[in-house]
Amino acid sequence: MSDGVILEVCVDTPAGLAAAIAGGADRIELCSALALQGLTPAPGLMAIAAEAAIPIYPMIRPRHGDFVYDARDVDAIFRDIDATRAAGLAGVVVGANLPSGELDVDVLAMLVAHAEGLGVTLHRAFDLTPDPFAALETAIDLGFERILTSGCALNAMAGSSMIAALVGQAAGRIAILAGGGVNPSNVAELVAMTAVREVHGSCSAPMVEGLAKGHEHRAHELGFVPDGLRDTDEAVVKAVVEALRGL
Repeated sequence: MSDGVILEVCVDTPAGLAAAIAGGADRIELCSALALQGLTPAPGLMAIAAEAAIPIYPMIRPRHGDFVYDARDVDAIFRDIDATRAAGLAGVVVGANLPSGELDVDVLAMLVAHAEGLGVTLHRAFDLTPDPFAALETAIDLGFERILTSGCALNAMAGSSMIAALVGQAAGRIAILAGGGVNPSNVAELVAMTAVREVHGSCSAPMVEGLAKGHEHRAHELGFVPDGLRDTDEAVVKAVVEALRGL
């Protein structure tokens, strides 16, 4: 575990999960489809993750696109929270917006209540809010443990001023988890600029292995293997951990 600053790694494969743990991650955000910014992980991956010795928080997101949810979406989220609890995992990562971008307080209150007994992180639905300072107070009132945010910017470095302001306003009442483009080359600077005590990243690298030789071209041609395929890499996780230890 890094000294003082928690490293959360988002993963979406069994191999990525193993790499994150071996590299020294402190906590896992468990997903499927990170190429779509993360969806709810499958039961099999949850079961594998339940064997880990570090906290596992599944992303609970029933579909890609926005976070404006109707009753059917909420029903699916409830069931996925139930599956998380049944798997014995530590918490969940959720979020919901109104069409205006403001946090959907009614839906979020239901989700937090349904997740009673589990840790709860508010994901980057927060970054869509028109008033992040008001949204921070809402998240505290709702009972969230932490907010994952890029500072309402494309990445955490671009949003570092906002992240620093959120850390100041939070004043220890809720954790601010900085994520978005976090890597070994910028994580120390990001922590110094923002005073966050938790950081989040995929710690990924291009995949150089995969299908058996002779099948790569055909699998790519049929769309099974997209361009730019990446997965969490143990060496990258270790490099972030080392950068945090140097603080």
